[in-house]
Amino acid sequence: MKYMLLLLSPEDGIPASDTPEGQRLFQEWATALEGMQSAGVLIDSAPLTGASVATTVRVRDGELLITDGPAAEIREQVGGYTLIDCAHLDDALKWAATIPTAKVGSVEVRVVLDTGRSR
Repeated sequence: MKYMLLLLSPEDGIPASDTPEGQRLFQEWATALEGMQSAGVLIDSAPLTGASVATTVRVRDGELLITDGPAAEIREQVGGYTLIDCAHLDDALKWAATIPTAKVGSVEVRVVLDTGRSR
């Protein structure tokens, strides 16, 4: 079963990559991904640009509405994702716990529904 791990953190909660804390976090991230890769569960993983540079699209009454910024004002923003394929939710939760974002924000785990259109 495929699981999407949504990586949520405060915009100012992730240490800059040029700091010792940021470098440690990056190394922990690389270790987590290497573990998933070695176990054969990793499908894809990538960071996202900050929510402040997002563009939100809505259609209301047939009218296209485009807004600069995130779709919702919340304390934590989606900063990246990891897509894994493993047998059980318990396995997905264990992998989610290895992602360092869980230490400074949260990792939301969701089942990816099979629509029959994915590869």
